[in-house]
Amino acid sequence: MSAVPDPRRAADSLTVRTLAGFDETVHVLGSKSYTNRYLAIASLSGEETVIDNALLSDDTLYLARAIAAFGHVTCEIDHEAARIRVTPTGRAMRAPGEEIFVGGAGTPLRFLISMAGHAEGTTVISGNERMRERPMGDLLAALPPLGVDAAAVRGNGSPPVRVVGGSFQGGATSISGAVSSQFTSSLIINALRARHDTEITISDELISKPYVEMTLAALAEMGVRVDRDGYRRFTVPAGQRARGGRVTVEPDASGMSYFLVAAAILGSRVVIPGIGGGSHQGDVRLLPVLERMGCRVDVRDDAITLTGGPLRGIDVDMEAMPDVVPSLAIAAAYAEGTTRITNIASLRVKECDRIAAVTTELRKMGVDVEEHADAMTITGGTPHGAAIDTYDDHRIAMTFAIAGLRTEGVVINDPGCVAKSFPTFWQTLDTLHPTLESTR
Repeated sequence: MSAVPDPRRAADSLTVRTLAGFDETVHVLGSKSYTNRYLAIASLSGEETVIDNALLSDDTLYLARAIAAFGHVTCEIDHEAARIRVTPTGRAMRAPGEEIFVGGAGTPLRFLISMAGHAEGTTVISGNERMRERPMGDLLAALPPLGVDAAAVRGNGSPPVRVVGGSFQGGATSISGAVSSQFTSSLIINALRARHDTEITISDELISKPYVEMTLAALAEMGVRVDRDGYRRFTVPAGQRARGGRVTVEPDASGMSYFLVAAAILGSRVVIPGIGGGSHQGDVRLLPVLERMGCRVDVRDDAITLTGGPLRGIDVDMEAMPDVVPSLAIAAAYAEGTTRITNIASLRVKECDRIAAVTTELRKMGVDVEEHADAMTITGGTPHGAAIDTYDDHRIAMTFAIAGLRTEGVVINDPGCVAKSFPTFWQTLDTLHPTLESTR
C-alpha cells in the first residue's frame, strides 16, 4: 500500500458509490493493538527490536514519539516498509521536559501512564478534548501500591495525568476490570521493568478479555513469562528481559471487519490473507457471528474467506469484541428481522459514545434502532442515503462507508478521521472499485 497520504483525507466529505458485488483479496494493514503492544514491550527490553508490518497510524505514531521522548530509546519510522526500529540509546529513562500529547489515542495513553513510572522526574500526559473526558481512575488507583505516584491533574480521574516516576517497584495491587482491559495490559507490560515480582489482582469481572490475551501472547513471543490464575490474577516475575530482534504484526482484525461486512451485505466474497484461526485478536470472533447471520466462512492458518448470503437477525453478546460492534450494526441494518447486541456498555467511553452515534446515524438512514444503556436492538430493512456525522471517530466513518457500498447517497463527513487506525482505508476500499467522490 502506498505511503503517500491520500488527499481525500483532507476533504470535508466523501460520497460513497454503490457496488453490485465483488470477489476480491483485500490486504489489511497491521494490527493496531499488536503494534502498540510490541512498541511498549520493545521500549522496555533493552534490546534493538524491529517491528515489521507495523501499523503506522495516528495512534501508533503518538506512542512511538512519546516513548522516544523518555530518551532511553529511539524509534525510527519507515513508512514505505511499514517498519518501526526501536533502538536503546544507553541513557536512563527521564521525564520529558514538555507534556506528552497523544490526541485521541486511548491505548497509548494508558500504556504511557504506567511507563512513566519508570522515568525519573514528573511526566504529564494529556490528549484531545474527548480524551480529557475518558476515565483513568482505576489505573491511577492501582499504581501507588506498586510505588508509582500517579494522579489526575484536575482531580477528576481523567487526563491530564501527572506521574512522578523512577519508582515502579512492583509488589501487589488490585484493579477493576469493568471499565477497560487496557488498564490491566498497561500494568502487565510495565511490570517487565519492576524491581520486584508484580502481582495484579482483578477485583471484579474483566471485560474485553481477548485484549489481555493479546498482551500475554505478545509478551510470550518476546520471551516474557506471565503466571496467571485465569482472569483473576496475573504475576510477572522480576528479572526478566524481553528479547530483541524482529517481530511481525499480523493484519488488523478490526480493520478486516469492514471488508467482511461489505461481503456480507453485498452477497460477495472476500479473502483476507495473513491472518488465520490461530490469531489471538478478539475481533476475529466476528466471523462466527456473521456465520450465524447467514454467511459462509472458511478460516485457514494463513487466510480468512467470507462469502455473504441472505442475512438474518440474531441475538449476540459482544462484550469480548466491542470495537466491531459498529461493523455488526451495519450488517444488522440489512438483515431480515431483529438483531439484539448486548453487553456493550464500554462503547459509551470510546472515542465517542458509539452506542449513541451508531443509533443516531442509522436512524438518519431510516433504520429502526432501539438504544439501551448497554445494548442496541436493530431491525433490518431498506436503509436510504444520508449525510453521516463521524464524531471524530474512525470506526464510525469506516463502518458507514461500507453501508454506502449498498445504499446510494451515503456521504461521510470528516473522512480524515480514519487516520487514527487505518490511514489507507479509502485506498483499500478502492480495491473493490473506485468508490469515492470528495467535496471540499
